Amino acid sequence: MERRKFMSNLYQRVVIKLGTSTLTAGTSRLSAPRLVDLTRQVAELHASGCEVVLVSSGAIAAGKEVLAGRQAGPGSSGGMVSPGAARDVPAKQMLAAIGQPRLMALYEQIFGLYGLMAGQVLLTRADLADRKRYLNSRNTLRALLSQRVIPIVNENDTVATEEIRVGDNDNLSAMVSNLVDADLLVLLTDQAGLFSADPRQDPQARLIEVVAEANIPEVVWAAAGGSAGGLGTGGMLTKLQAADLARRSGARVVIAQGSEENVVLRLVQGEQLGTAFLPVNTPTHSRKRYILTGGGASGRLSVDDGAAQALRSGSSLLPVGVKTVEGRFERGDTVRVFDLSGKEVARGLVNYATSDLRRISGARSDLIESLLGYDYGEEVIHRDNLVML
Repeated sequence: MERRKFMSNLYQRVVIKLGTSTLTAGTSRLSAPRLVDLTRQVAELHASGCEVVLVSSGAIAAGKEVLAGRQAGPGSSGGMVSPGAARDVPAKQMLAAIGQPRLMALYEQIFGLYGLMAGQVLLTRADLADRKRYLNSRNTLRALLSQRVIPIVNENDTVATEEIRVGDNDNLSAMVSNLVDADLLVLLTDQAGLFSADPRQDPQARLIEVVAEANIPEVVWAAAGGSAGGLGTGGMLTKLQAADLARRSGARVVIAQGSEENVVLRLVQGEQLGTAFLPVNTPTHSRKRYILTGGGASGRLSVDDGAAQALRSGSSLLPVGVKTVEGRFERGDTVRVFDLSGKEVARGLVNYATSDLRRISGARSDLIESLLGYDYGEEVIHRDNLVML
């Protein structure tokens, strides 16, 4: 098949959420043609230089399929999971444990046809709520992207409890979008977008093409099936919750139909499909707000004149420029940075805990590993995690 020619992509880092209804094409089994088609689109984006992260549901559906095949085979002893039992958390965890390897094997096989490698990342909300685990997750995803590997993220259903519910990967995809600073989040579903009413019941329902308001209007929340303060249990409401979160992290969000021809390619090139939610802030602004207001600064660093000038010029803070370390902080905490005159020049998220930073202060970055036995990067504070005052 001749590869589509790209003039340019409007978006360079894209998170694509694939729901179970999209991956099964509305059936009870994973749809190989649908998987191949979506993978082809991701491969074309990858070839054009776009970085792509997939947040994929489907593990439980794959588990049901595998288990059903085994139980229907020769020598089966029965014990089919009943529809009622499959709604229980332990049954879902069991099905996810069976299905996740199957799902990843399919992705690896299909991406392999295009010479691409996929990497599995299993997350829970707890991984993103704890700052150290957040940074570890962020670094893992960025390392995969830097190696041109396609990260495939899923909820860790085999150990999660309350996280297992319809649509939870919608919210997870928004968190991943924040995690990797995506500029586009695509939520693929079995609907053409968000409508003013349920189009299956109301023939007058119209597609809501764009939501530009900073605060999503109540009428839009009502159209999705709940109020702004309601708790989603799946379907369109959780997609709206995810859109609200991701757009406040600087991403454009689109809810679109997964069966639409070349839907991902067309969205990345800027075509209007489905329902678009315009970003409220840029990723940089979102991170700056977190640094300035998210948690008290728990440490203080003083830096030499050369380091202070480098920071003002847009550089990262390296250990060689650090003169003193005060306070108690862990990796990922916010610290305040002062020049030798005592003036606060910046705040940022530090890559090393207090004890480690004291050992490497004043040293060249290439000596960090020999001094500590490991390293989290050559910077004490990366410029992306730094706010100048």
